[in-house]
Amino acid sequence: MRTGPTIAFWVTMTAPASAHEGHVHNVALPWTIDPWIIVPLGLSAALYACGSLRFRPRSSQSRRAFVQRLATFWSGWLVLAGALVSPLHWLGEQLFTFHMIEHELVMAVSAPLIVLARPSAMLLWGLPRMIRRQAGRALASHAVRSTWKCLSNGTVATLLHGAAIWAWHAPILFDATIDSAPLHRLQHLSFFASAILFWWSVIWRSNRGVAAWHVFLTMLHMSILGALIALAPKVLYGVQTQASGTWGLSPLEDQQMAGLVMWVPAGIIYAAAALTLTALWIRASGKGGTDGTRIVAP
Repeated sequence: MRTGPTIAFWVTMTAPASAHEGHVHNVALPWTIDPWIIVPLGLSAALYACGSLRFRPRSSQSRRAFVQRLATFWSGWLVLAGALVSPLHWLGEQLFTFHMIEHELVMAVSAPLIVLARPSAMLLWGLPRMIRRQAGRALASHAVRSTWKCLSNGTVATLLHGAAIWAWHAPILFDATIDSAPLHRLQHLSFFASAILFWWSVIWRSNRGVAAWHVFLTMLHMSILGALIALAPKVLYGVQTQASGTWGLSPLEDQQMAGLVMWVPAGIIYAAAALTLTALWIRASGKGGTDGTRIVAP
């Protein structure tokens, strides 16, 4: 990877930049105002904020634990909003590198934080009483519970998450999302939904030792995919990298940097999660508890 174009790329981040059509953008990079993104984000924020106020008097958690739970959710929500709405999203349409950063923030940072916060109860309490009761009955139905039990199974969730990652990174499909807003939204929804299932299964559902194995496998196949992208001898994502020249990078360099993002930083996050789960499994096993290796949601 040549040094000159790479330095030029970072210099352009503080200077006016050119878009696909040749229009010049100043330092104030555009935010994404897409109702299909803004409305769900705003609705989830409103439901959670309202639900947390209603749920707090009924919660048996300490004030500190409850505040930590709130902080975890809002951290995940802000990362998700930042990835999909901030100038990072627009930059992701210009450069493959930023597009990959956006995806990793959604799957490897936002999703696990939101799962750790266990937001379902507070989101439910944010609904009006009549709707909340109907939603509660629907969620308690045998069909919904059976479906959720199946989808959140560790093996199933890991396979679904892996399938979403590999399928959407097929060059022909990935490039298609650049020219199709509905397909782009579907891609992000697939990444986020499958990541929620995956992290829920490894944090709240699976035995810690098994969960560590699933995270390790995910890290392994993501690293392989990242390496394949980074080490490819030719440009695979022609549409995604077509604007790289206006940012001081060749299409191949942009593709190489994107692959490195998936290969190294994302791999480190999954490796850290796998090591943490392994350490918890070993510690719990050492205590000799009959069910000490299982994370149980209260």
